Amino acid sequence: MRINQLTTNFIARLRDRDEGAWYELWETFGPVLRAQLSRWGRGSIGSQTVRDLSQETLAALSTSIERYDPARGARFSTWLLSIAKHTLGDEIDRRMAQKRGGGKRAGVLDESWMGKASGASPDGEYEAAVFRAKVDAAIRMVRKESEFMDFEIFRMRVLDGVEGKQVAVQLGVSEPTVSRRLAKVRDALRARLREVIAMYSFSDEEQAEAEKHGLALSSTKSDDALFDEAVAAIYHRQQELRRLDQAAMTD
Repeated sequence: MRINQLTTNFIARLRDRDEGAWYELWETFGPVLRAQLSRWGRGSIGSQTVRDLSQETLAALSTSIERYDPARGARFSTWLLSIAKHTLGDEIDRRMAQKRGGGKRAGVLDESWMGKASGASPDGEYEAAVFRAKVDAAIRMVRKESEFMDFEIFRMRVLDGVEGKQVAVQLGVSEPTVSRRLAKVRDALRARLREVIAMYSFSDEEQAEAEKHGLALSSTKSDDALFDEAVAAIYHRQQELRRLDQAAMTD
């Protein structure tokens, strides 16, 4: 699989030190990386160290992509995970060297991750968290782009699970208006999901993840209810992750 144009453009922005691109990357995957690093650290590293390591992981992405071979089939989640392991291992080595009273030579990043793993792959929960981060990024984009009333209807109807009739009463509009505006935002979200998934997907498996998570990216009516249900579940899981992440960073 070749890296698509969306991915290529985004990586080019990172290399050019585009602040917007770095912010997008940090905002989207920072919480996932910090949760994984905390899990690995098992309480032996503090929240500030976790934050620093997640920044180092994201900073390494723009340099390692120059050596990435898409034909070898690594997933985006594997890329993130491998660099995070490297930064954590580097930190542990540094601490051990300090205890021994000696210096430490910087480790070399093991790039064997570029090929499909023959053994254990990143666990399913981590990969699901990476996918949820992509969906959350698409939702944030649509929120910024949509008219306030349109997204408010989507938020109430899909994310909060309020019945259409109640949404109409609370907002002072008709039920057909609720349905029409909801469909408008849903279509916009599907379009953004296609873009975000393409941007952060380096393998055919990742391109197919939306369907596996109940997010049919076609706009057929029969899929809308399942799509809305899946979006709501992913959104709330991601909001809980963000809440825990924020609590850890302000602890």
